[in-house]
Amino acid sequence: MTRPLSSPDGTPASRLAFGTMQFGGRADAAQSRAMFDACLGAGITHFDTAHVYNDGASETLLGAMAGPHRDRLLIATKAAYSGGGGRDNILGSFEVSRQRLGMDMVDLLYMHRFDAATDLHESMEALADLKQQGRIRYVGVSNFAAWQVVKAVHIAAKFDLAIDIVQPMYNLVKRQVEVEILPMCADQRIACAPYSPLGGGLLTGKYARGKAGRLTEDDRYGRRYGSDWMHDAARGLCDLAAERGEDPATLAVAWAAAHPMGPMPIISARTTEQLAPSLAAMTYKMTPDLYQRLSALSPTPPPATDRSEEQA
Repeated sequence: MTRPLSSPDGTPASRLAFGTMQFGGRADAAQSRAMFDACLGAGITHFDTAHVYNDGASETLLGAMAGPHRDRLLIATKAAYSGGGGRDNILGSFEVSRQRLGMDMVDLLYMHRFDAATDLHESMEALADLKQQGRIRYVGVSNFAAWQVVKAVHIAAKFDLAIDIVQPMYNLVKRQVEVEILPMCADQRIACAPYSPLGGGLLTGKYARGKAGRLTEDDRYGRRYGSDWMHDAARGLCDLAAERGEDPATLAVAWAAAHPMGPMPIISARTTEQLAPSLAAMTYKMTPDLYQRLSALSPTPPPATDRSEEQA
């Protein structure tokens, strides 16, 4: 059981989180508001943004929407995607984010990625100072390898600080976290909020239907999901969804949430229409048989040891 996360008034973090990466970018203010309201209506209490999203528009829009509901929501942002993990960059980035959000305290602050050029003691001490000052309640790391998380846990403890949550990539065709990160989270009682449960839209089936999206518009995503077997898996998911009368996005998100470690996938969309199938995963009942059928659509990553004779 991982340590629980909650809002300021004690409301537990929801089973899914909503990522506002599209706010102020592909989603305009009206679309963003509609999605925020739909999330509240579905029981989402955990909202995620970052300093770098859409030049601050994501934080600004989210802050204005969250304000009237502040005490019952868990608001997360991220620092140090660019500029390094040094103290001045973390503190300066957070102060800008805090002002954009219009909040004296932000519930959760992530280091957005690992910075090998900065002593992690400096990064953790800066985060510890923010927590001791009551500016943040939880600390997380995003895009860290398992060994980097454990290193952060060890160093953070020197400052009486815990790593409460990690944010890796995870979906049906990106399963590397099953090898070490998810078992590490279970062992260390660290929560996990993985992003991209739909694989940049691949697992909605839209690319198989010839539609455009992030994979066709962004070269990084095109390379990330460019392997033929990934597209084969997406087609298999769509076939299984059609067989069951479900939307493939619902199955994809529900599968990511069904791992025994108990991750809280971060869903996102451009419109409420796109969002609806992912929100449906909040209440979807994933059976063991369906979980296995979905898992069989993509390769299970090999264990983190070559001593295969010792694997159960």
